[in-house]
Order: sequence, then structure tokens, then C-alpha cells
Amino acid sequence: MCLSGLSDERFMTAAVALARRGHGNVSPNPAVGCVIARDGRVIGRGWTQPGGRPHAETVALARAGDGARGATAYVTLEPCAHHGQTPPCAEVLIEAGIARVVVGVRDPDPRVDGAGLRRLEDAGVEVSLGVCAEAAREVTADFLMRVEQGRPLVTVKLATSLDGRIATSTGESRWITGPMARDRVHGLRARSDAILVGNGTAIADDPALTCRLPGLGGRSPIRVVLGGRTPLPASHCLVATARDIPTWLIIGKDGRQPEALAEAGVEIVAVAGSGDGRPDPGAALKALGDRGVNRLMVEGGGRTVAALIAGDLVDRIVWCRAPVVIGADGTPAVSDFGLERLDDARNFVRLSSEAVGPDLVETYERVRREN
Repeated sequence: MCLSGLSDERFMTAAVALARRGHGNVSPNPAVGCVIARDGRVIGRGWTQPGGRPHAETVALARAGDGARGATAYVTLEPCAHHGQTPPCAEVLIEAGIARVVVGVRDPDPRVDGAGLRRLEDAGVEVSLGVCAEAAREVTADFLMRVEQGRPLVTVKLATSLDGRIATSTGESRWITGPMARDRVHGLRARSDAILVGNGTAIADDPALTCRLPGLGGRSPIRVVLGGRTPLPASHCLVATARDIPTWLIIGKDGRQPEALAEAGVEIVAVAGSGDGRPDPGAALKALGDRGVNRLMVEGGGRTVAALIAGDLVDRIVWCRAPVVIGADGTPAVSDFGLERLDDARNFVRLSSEAVGPDLVETYERVRREN
């Protein structure tokens, strides 16, 4: 709930909605929204553009024009204060004559971390911090996760039967959920920077891992495979199309280097191993964070999902459930990870539940543990 007046709440809520437009399209930069308001009406708005620039403030100021002088800027994340490929947004706001800046959350990036707010205040600009902070933090959660914990925000997608199975005893899995639920998943892909599957799923399903919604073909994320003992066949789709769509294979440093895949265009990322040649899940996520991935979508398989949940590395679950029952001999969505006590179980809270065609799509968020 916002802590400022109704006007501030209204304009910051609009800025948050604008910020969402950048999800999956701006990394390593954060997805930011900005609204310029004057006399109770919007005169400029903007959001972080594809590739991370121009920044939201620059876009909104360009649309506001001369009307920005004396106006108020509503920004979901603290304006940057460091020089990069573009001037600092704090300076741009000052030069435009903005009289007041309302900020949702502070930017923990060491290059900013309050410096943008101080620069504005030193220039005589009135600053209000923490307006709609909860909503602003949620829309920026992926960037904040990478800066504060060094890894992407991890969302696991599950498409299962009512009894949590992703395939029959023979391995048949296409399709458990209906076309409307599958379209929803493609929308999630378009809003992700990268999509990850385990080696076994990549081999068994030979997936394309692209966004195939009309008009969003260019929004397919980076495809990532968490390597295993069995080499990924060079004939598989992920390898055959690696020169067209960025494809990364994460392997343990003690594992075998797949030279044939590298020659086919697959980028090989070596991280600390788990002792059996497989990459350590935590080290794999850190490597993705180091490469600027803010939002990671995980689509299986069961062993990969189990390893991430066991490591307390899953932030959200999007669970698509079809109204069918497969039975215990089907393939479970989450493999075993040796849980013996309920007190050690990973807990999630349901954020939403929606009927999508004949299926149910639920979203869950991790309950963070006390240290």
C-alpha cells in the first residue's frame, strides 16, 4: 500500500505498470517506469527501452518536452548517478528543470546506492522515497535479486496433471495442458531473459524453447541447458539453431568439454561441479547473474527443479494444472531430494489462481527463511 497521497499513488502505480513492459528485454539493466506529471495530469511517460537504453527517465522527459520544467517525475527505481553509455538520469532530470522526484525504491547497485537521490537533493530538487515501495520492489525484483544476491530471479514453470505428473509411464507428455495454458507459458518466455532446462529434458524432449506467440518471435530468451553426463546430440534443435538464438551449456569444470557443441555455436560456461561432473546449481545461477541475466525461467526436468528447490533457489512457481490424473507410475514434476522432516520443506504462498481454458494456472512465491 502506498504511503503518500492519492495523487502520488496514482502516478507511481502508472509508472509501475510501464516498468513491466521492459521485463525480458532490458537486461542487464533494470526495467524502470517513469511518469512526468504537472497540474494533476500526465505530460510524459516512458519505460526502459530494448537493450537497456534509453532509460525510462530520458524517454519520459523527451515526451514531456518543455513542460517538464517545474513538473514532478515518478520513477520506480532511484535514478542512476554514474556515467555509462548515456548521461546519469539524475543529471538529466536536473537539467530538464524537474522540481520534484518521487521514487519507489532505492537502487542497491554500488554505482548508485543513494548517490542519485543525493545528487537531486544537492541540486535543490525535492525528493520523496518509498512511495508504493512494495509494488516498485516487486516490479524490480529481478534486478534487485541479481545486485543483492548475485543471481537471477528464478521462476519455475510446471505443467502437470492433477497428481503432479509431467508425463505418462511411457514418457508421453504432449500435451498435458491445453493450448491456452501453453500460450500463457510462451508469454512468460517473452518476459524472461533466459530459459533453463536440464540436460535430460533437453535430450528427451528436443525442445526449441522459443516464444512462438504472434508478433513476439523476436522476444525468445537465451536458452540455457544445465549439463549432465550424457552429451547433448549435435542434431538436436537447441544445437542446430544455436547460431540463430543464443544457446548456453553450463557444465561442471570437472566435466568433459563438448568441443563439437562449441563449434556448432553453443557457448560453453564452466562452473564449479557437484562432484559427479554436473554443474553445481548455485554456481550455475551465479554465472548467469554475472552475465547479466535478471529473469530466469526454468522448465524442467524433475531433477533440475528438485536441485533448485532443495538449494532454496526458486523464487516463484507458475503451476499449470490440467484436469487429468496420470497415476504414480507417471513422471513426477519434482524428483526426490531426500526430505525427511516437514520443518525442512520449502514453503510457498499462493499469489494468484486463474482458470485458463480447461486448466488452472497458479502462481506461488517463496516464503523466505529466517537466518
